[in-house]
Amino acid sequence: MQIDIKGMVVDSEDGAMLNWFGVQNTNPQDIQKALKNADGKDIDLSIASTGGDVFAAAEIYTMLQQYPGQVTGTIQGTAASAASIIAEACEHLVISPAASMMIHRAATDASGNTEVMGKTGNMLSKIDQTLVNVYQSKTGKSRDEILDLMKAETWLTPQDAVEQGFADEILDVNATAPQVVNSVGTIPDKAKVKKFLDMLSKEKTENEEKSDISDTSNKEVRNMALFKSKLAILKGENDGN
Repeated sequence: MQIDIKGMVVDSEDGAMLNWFGVQNTNPQDIQKALKNADGKDIDLSIASTGGDVFAAAEIYTMLQQYPGQVTGTIQGTAASAASIIAEACEHLVISPAASMMIHRAATDASGNTEVMGKTGNMLSKIDQTLVNVYQSKTGKSRDEILDLMKAETWLTPQDAVEQGFADEILDVNATAPQVVNSVGTIPDKAKVKKFLDMLSKEKTENEEKSDISDTSNKEVRNMALFKSKLAILKGENDGN
């Protein structure tokens, strides 16, 4: 069974919104459903993601590690940042000769006084240590070696990835043609996600109350207006409403 690890890595709430818009993403809830459907059978991850939310990636990594079937993976495009964490959960990881990996230290936006910034720095340092655990488990490298690679924001060619233990082999393109895919974007603002989900809930209630309306043309007009309103929220153009 194939499971895609593509698009932004986001939490399940962000994933629900992106799914509604048809935007490709990877989130814990969707992966959990896919693993449940796999029902212990062997799975293959098709990976092409520039990363995203490190906590969502850690949750997915743990799910894959605990999955009873064999987990193999193919990096088809880029496995960067949080996506590289997910990739390392594979018992056997293949990388396309056209693909790449990237690892780096955790990052976040922060503001505040020295106490706040100090706590943020300490949190990021702790997260770095947990990421080292993942890479060390796969590669067998020392913690200092891995931290140095993360500090340098290291991009790995397929040859680098295999030689350093982040991947197990380079894909034989004569046997399987790789699909090189990538997705670059920013994780949605949490306030806008909440506003969007609240609107979905309101829409459901209104639809139930108006279930006796059968005028198709009026429904289409309402649906288009609602879609434009949601799109404005996603773009940050409707904050005052």
